[in-house]
Amino acid sequence: MTTVVVVKKAGQVAIAADTLVTFGDTRLGHRYEPNSKLFKVDTPTGVSYVGIAGTVAHFPVLRKAMMALPKEELKLGSKDEVFDTFTKLHPLLKETFFLQTKEDDNDPYESSQFSVLIANASGIYGLYSYREVFEFNEFWGIGSGRSFALGAMHAAWGHAKTARELASIGVNAGCEFDKNSAGPIEVFTVKLKKK
Repeated sequence: MTTVVVVKKAGQVAIAADTLVTFGDTRLGHRYEPNSKLFKVDTPTGVSYVGIAGTVAHFPVLRKAMMALPKEELKLGSKDEVFDTFTKLHPLLKETFFLQTKEDDNDPYESSQFSVLIANASGIYGLYSYREVFEFNEFWGIGSGRSFALGAMHAAWGHAKTARELASIGVNAGCEFDKNSAGPIEVFTVKLKKK
């Protein structure tokens, strides 16, 4: 799968990810294709970076779906805005991109089938398959390498000076110990807006 992390520290927000893609037991590393699990989105309130964990199909689908929304509806600056934007995206994902929404017979809601992390000047957010949105105070991770990343970031929190440094530590730990994550890593940073 992957290792994707978001960090908020020292007036900075960072998002980072590994660049390995896997197909079952086959690995497609950066040498063969410059895989990116992060993409930039321009919104009315500024730049956001989005990272995804899950099937490879999610990456182009979510990027294209977000670009298809009218720019004034693409808002990612708060928990409510993230929720509203992804609620608007859900019908588009189903109707235009043929998203299969069923995970289990007892699903409380239709699933969007992915986990997403978002970093922008307002903070760091996580979104899960039923459009549950979280706003994190310090850091978080998704993907198969997230446990390693979370442990490394927790251990390094006190001595890492910047969000970028901590995000790199997290993804590098995922790449070291998770068989489905590998470098090189990508990191993007944004200055945190003062509240």
